[in-house]
Amino acid sequence: MSILQEICETLQKGRAKLMKEMVQKALDEGIAAQDILTDALLPAMSVIGEKFKNNEIFVPEVLMAARAMNMGTDVIKPHLAASGVQAAGRVCIGTVQGDLHDIGKNLVRMMLEGKGLEVIDLGTDVPAEKFVSCAMENDCQIICCSALLTTTMDVMADVVRAAKAAGIRDKVKIMVGGAPITEEFCRSIGADFYAADAASAADAAVALCKG
Repeated sequence: MSILQEICETLQKGRAKLMKEMVQKALDEGIAAQDILTDALLPAMSVIGEKFKNNEIFVPEVLMAARAMNMGTDVIKPHLAASGVQAAGRVCIGTVQGDLHDIGKNLVRMMLEGKGLEVIDLGTDVPAEKFVSCAMENDCQIICCSALLTTTMDVMADVVRAAKAAGIRDKVKIMVGGAPITEEFCRSIGADFYAADAASAADAAVALCKG
């Protein structure tokens, strides 16, 4: 088995400490950081995303895999930067104002990072204006809004309005998700995309960035 295959399998098993050693070993063997990313880390997270979508694995396994992914990317990040490798896109994400739930948001962030996107995590209780100012300052292609409470989901409409008021609505896509959110609600507020789960959100984000 090649070292890249080993890295791919180690990530899927969520073995974070071993991950760091193996990625370093691959670099020491002369494998390019970009190849480690595209041929081992990203394919492994794609498998995790698919298994999660199909209920073959659950949140704890995803969290373990994401931790292993972070260990691996920490090792190759300086090498990627030095060789001028760009992220596949840039996204800002947060749970909307009035809502402190973050497990769903964190899962989406991990899946987005697992697809090679750069993610700016604004945390929880994020006002509409903060989403928009972050997108403008960091040249984000997508704003991702999460809500778990029916009482906070209307803040997503404020995000859409704030993006229009700032003049960036034609440049930035707005994705929404969370337990009370539906496709119908997404359309009613003028957002661009509703994701029912973290893996679908990541797939859609990659497609939107390419588009």
